[in-house]
This record gives sequence, C-alpha cells and structure tokens, in this order.
Amino acid sequence: MSVEYAPKGLIGLLTPQANTTVEPEHFILLPAGYAHINGRLMSDKSTIESRLVDYVDRLEDACDQFANAPIQAVSVGCTGASYLVGREREKEVLANIERKRGVPAFTAATAVVAALAQLGARRVALASPYPDSLTAASKTYWESQGFKVSRIASAPMDTTQFHPIYSMKAGTAGKLLDDLASDDTDAILMLGTGMPTLEPLLIANEQSRVPVLSCMLCLAWMGVSVIDGQPAPLRPWLTGAHWRERLARQQA
Repeated sequence: MSVEYAPKGLIGLLTPQANTTVEPEHFILLPAGYAHINGRLMSDKSTIESRLVDYVDRLEDACDQFANAPIQAVSVGCTGASYLVGREREKEVLANIERKRGVPAFTAATAVVAALAQLGARRVALASPYPDSLTAASKTYWESQGFKVSRIASAPMDTTQFHPIYSMKAGTAGKLLDDLASDDTDAILMLGTGMPTLEPLLIANEQSRVPVLSCMLCLAWMGVSVIDGQPAPLRPWLTGAHWRERLARQQA
C-alpha cells in the first residue's frame, strides 16, 4: 500500500523531543518517491543521559504514534541512547519492535554500522558534539561494534542556547573535520543527529582522501535500503548526487 507522496516507501521516523535537525535533514536526504512521518521521543527526566535511556525504555510505545499508517520501516533518529544502553540492549529493543510491528527497525547507530561495513572501514575518526561523558560512551559503543576509534575531535558547547547540540551551526561541525583530516583512518564520522552536517559533508567529501559520513546521512540511507530490500550504493549519497540541489534550495 502506498500513499500519494511516498510511492516508493514511507518511513516512521522517531526524533528526540527537542531535536530541530533530524526532520529537515532527513527530508533533504531522502530521494524522490520516499517520505517519512514523524513521532517524538518524549521524556521528563532531568539530564541528557537519563532522557536518552528513557527514550529506549519507551521506544516500542513511541511507535504507537504511527497508528495504522502504512510505514515500511521504523527509523530511530538518535545515537546517544545507543551509546548509553549498549549494543545488546539496543538489539533487543529493535528486535521487539520488528516482532510487534512487522517492519524493520534500526537506529542511527546501527545504520552507521551498516554503512561503514559497506565501505570496508574499520578505523574511524569521530567528530563529536557531545559532552565528554557521552563522547566516551560513544567510543565504547563503536569499539563494541568492532571498530577502532583512531581519533576524536570535540566541538565547544554553547550552554547559553536552548540546547547546546541542536543550536550548533554547520560551520562548527565543519571545523571539527579539519582537525581530523590528517589522521590515518578509513572513514570520518560526524556523530549525533542534532548537529547540522549536510553542508560540511559536501565540502569534506570533495576534499578528504577518506569518506566522511554523518549519522543522519546513514539513517536516511538505511531507510531507503531496507525498503528496497538491498543496500543502496553509498558513494553517491556521500557526494550529494540526489540531495545537493535540495539542500541549496532549503538554504536559499
């Protein structure tokens, strides 16, 4: 069953409650014929870490927001939660969603794992928008997935804004990539789904000798791949072959 604006496939996208980046970047990244409907991950916990864990505990219930919409995948636009609960708990929760909802389910983190596997990348440099504790948790997570973290560059956090990550500018993200460019690595990964990544990705992949990915790019790529039943070639996504012009129009 298809809907008017998603003849190729509809994704159920779950987004952290105050995140202002996931929806616009996901819209820009999806090729023509695919679309998403959005639900919010909600928590009243007082710290970032406790909210992220709470998102996982409530993840299956959050899917109720999609009701009987004909979604073909559940896409979780959050990476920090994966780092804190770990790969085994993440795997368990996603399997439960797949069993109850009857569609594939994945997080931004598991999408990154699949993308890095397609590229054959084992040594990864990280561009992090997180506080130190969450950056450390991310390193542990990626190493548990079999990757070697070769280097980490962290962005300064502006705590005067409504949210230090979601209010970050693309230029700040781009400067992180400059810090990682000389490292001997197989790929550079821009962490998080809240840090704006699309313009820095385009610039970096024109200049870098290794592929530069973001969690949001991998998330959208994974949605298309699972709907189509096979992994989409990743290289055209990295160069913005189908989304470069849409980004330019959005920025105009």
